[in-house]
Amino acid sequence: MSLKIEEIKIDGYERVVYAQVPEVGLSAIVAIHNTNLGPACGGIRLLPYASKEEALRDVLRLSKGMSYKSALAGVCFGGGKSVIIQDPSKKDPALFQAFGEFVASFGGKYIAAKDMNTTSEDLLEVKKKTHHVLGIDGMEKSSGDPSPVTARGVYRALEATVEFLNGSRSLSGVRVAIQGLGHVGYSLAERVKEGGGEIWVTDVEARRVEKAVAELGAHPVSKDGIYDVECDIFAPCAIGAILNAGTVERLRCRAVVGAANNQLATPEDGLRLHERGIVYAPDYAVNSGGIINVYQEFEGYDSAKALDKADHIYDTVAEILRRAKDQGIAPFIVADQLAEERLYGVH
Repeated sequence: MSLKIEEIKIDGYERVVYAQVPEVGLSAIVAIHNTNLGPACGGIRLLPYASKEEALRDVLRLSKGMSYKSALAGVCFGGGKSVIIQDPSKKDPALFQAFGEFVASFGGKYIAAKDMNTTSEDLLEVKKKTHHVLGIDGMEKSSGDPSPVTARGVYRALEATVEFLNGSRSLSGVRVAIQGLGHVGYSLAERVKEGGGEIWVTDVEARRVEKAVAELGAHPVSKDGIYDVECDIFAPCAIGAILNAGTVERLRCRAVVGAANNQLATPEDGLRLHERGIVYAPDYAVNSGGIINVYQEFEGYDSAKALDKADHIYDTVAEILRRAKDQGIAPFIVADQLAEERLYGVH
């Protein structure tokens, strides 16, 4: 197999590379945004992008997001991401082995992990060609499933936000509307219930809602109706871009704290929340337990250390909300400022 590489110059990014291996149908891009804090780490996203340009836009956005997420999480990783332009139904071992050679060409500057449409089995094929892979389930000393650590961090962010609103981190009587009951969303529902809160839930799978109703006494809500629940906290824990011009106007909450990635459809939607007086805990601060978990594997995995590090998400979110209040600006802007302080060492 012959790896064909094309360097793409992008202002503000350390390195962006497009690679092809025609024999196995590989067409991929790795973007390294920043390595000031350490090697760039980010998942492999596999999607049937309509064009190379569309894939490039996605990988640039995602890699910069990883720089900021790692900076806020306080781990010594930089920001990177990779995308493979492929129909997920057509992926095969040879494709990922070729991608492994691509990763190896970075000499450890980029470390790959799982993302959309990639599995531990796929990563095992990548690992046949490079050691720079993390997060493979079932391997000795692997960080494995990040859900418990992510859920712990989301709950700590919720506590920090509730304390900001009420002066106490107690969840007794706090009303939380949870959108999405996957591993993290359901764990959050359990913790809120244990803390004395009241929960409303929705999910695309009815069985998950039924389970929450039966086990946690949750109030079931339709998929669209979750935006209209009168509550203290709206917790998006499913798909991204759900905070948009239409939904922000419908929200009847005091704050938004959730595990979903890229919750704001546009930056303007963060300003809309701020104008409405709804406190928004920025998603990449709230859900950084995943990168914290993977970083512990990089150091030598210890689940207790990963969970302890996730507890510090409370302090990060508390600082963001305090600064936002003091400066009179939206919290997502403060989160970017704080990340940049840690990335570049300047205020």
